[in-house]
Amino acid sequence: MAVGSTPQLELALRIDHSIGPSSSDGRASHSICTASVSFRPAFLRGDSTSLASCPSSYQSFLTQHCSSHRISIRRGPNVLSPRAVSDSSYDEVCLDPDAGSSVLSIILGGGAGTRLYPLTKKRAKPAVPLGANYRLIDIPVSNCINSNIRKIYVLTQFNSASLNRHLSRAYSSNMGGYKHEGFVEVLAAQQSPENPNWFQGTADAVRQYLWLFEEQQVMEFLILAGDHLYRMDYQKFIQVHRETVADITVAALPMDEKRATAFGLMKIDEEGRIIEFAEKPKGEFLKSMKVDTTILGLDEERAQELPYIASMGIYVVSKDAMIRLLRDDFPQANDFGSEVIPGATSIGMKVQAYLFDGYWEDIGTIEAFYNANLGITKKPLPDFSFYDRTAPIYTQARFLPPSKVIDADVTDSVIGEGCIIKNCKVHHSVVGLRSWIAEGVIIEDALLMGADYYETDEQRAMIIAKGGIPVGIGCNSHIKRAIIDKNAHIGDNVKIINRDGVQEAARETDGYFIKSGIVTVIKDAVIPSGIVI
Repeated sequence: MAVGSTPQLELALRIDHSIGPSSSDGRASHSICTASVSFRPAFLRGDSTSLASCPSSYQSFLTQHCSSHRISIRRGPNVLSPRAVSDSSYDEVCLDPDAGSSVLSIILGGGAGTRLYPLTKKRAKPAVPLGANYRLIDIPVSNCINSNIRKIYVLTQFNSASLNRHLSRAYSSNMGGYKHEGFVEVLAAQQSPENPNWFQGTADAVRQYLWLFEEQQVMEFLILAGDHLYRMDYQKFIQVHRETVADITVAALPMDEKRATAFGLMKIDEEGRIIEFAEKPKGEFLKSMKVDTTILGLDEERAQELPYIASMGIYVVSKDAMIRLLRDDFPQANDFGSEVIPGATSIGMKVQAYLFDGYWEDIGTIEAFYNANLGITKKPLPDFSFYDRTAPIYTQARFLPPSKVIDADVTDSVIGEGCIIKNCKVHHSVVGLRSWIAEGVIIEDALLMGADYYETDEQRAMIIAKGGIPVGIGCNSHIKRAIIDKNAHIGDNVKIINRDGVQEAARETDGYFIKSGIVTVIKDAVIPSGIVI
């Protein structure tokens, strides 16, 4: 969060609380010992940003703050750090104007999500459930909120009903305020007299709504994907963009040679400016894309291990540059990553790299989705944590009761809200909200998404009496290395264990698919009692 209020500034300062000589009105004066008032490093490998380099508004604010609180600034040996007085893992940044008023976030909902099918059969990719309580779209929206970005558009095209419903319930009433405009709005693909086509790609989607985006009084557009799992402070990203006076800044992930072949790679000069792109290079071409990642802030040891940088598909683009690129220079380009960004480099625009050295996963396939979810059960530390209080992940408030666990053995697992788990075994699994797991069930290495509704005991008894199967996992069933989508009806004595080790199978009429050896039961599917998969 940008330093811009008294409490924030006090967190950023390390104050000597020794009582000095009393003033004439009886109040003690305090002093700050500083070599130069400075903030944490934000730009590449640069030193701390001194007060003199901050905008004049912050210098004036500091002077007024010190004067009104009888704090004198005197020279000394210390450098100020917010971590001296705060447990926050985030560095303070110095944005003027702040991100809330000067940045518009555009989250791209993605295409049809064929690689995630059948999870995308009835929903858009960003609406796919994640981590027991959340949906994928909650990740970029929460990152925006935690980064003080309050103007957010989400562009969608496929199966957007559940995504629209979730966003309206989760964020519509709490984004704005009396003095600050804030919103999370969905923009669906539409036909117009000027353009009768649906979205043809990421750049085309932004182009079709450029008339709306340019009405916003902002300096930059922040382009995000709706199907990535990571935690990021976009304010630092934006600060690097401004300090380097870039037209476009691309978030880059350092990686080793083994992973590099699956990504679009970038080459940079000694100032971090992108000079070359390569899409999934191999062999000698791959080796030619090696860069010195110490330029972007890695230490020497990690730079040796991770000599490549890949685009994360996340960009900060100056408003004027975006309008020029999409309307004038590349009016037919459909994609940012393969057309617009390399094109901007070719015409001499300044395209800068920003290193993100943290956990990031593109949830593009069933296997990646499965591994990302099971990764939150890892011990002692999960791949991605939902327990970071300095940057929480927000979602819809459902007001569900606590989960009830009765005579069950639950180990190394994450349990969502409102579950009922009876006399069963759950190991290394994620159990989604409103899940019902009956007696004798064994759940291993599995992802259960839960349900959208409860069935009362009377309703369940009536369904069973009619020969039906209620929502949930029936008695004595065994589920291993599988994904069970929402509202699935799993009968008694069912075994979903991929007994024959099948890697790929499409059994949609039977209610399931197998991809990369992982069985995925379709949303609302019915698996009769006694079935073995």
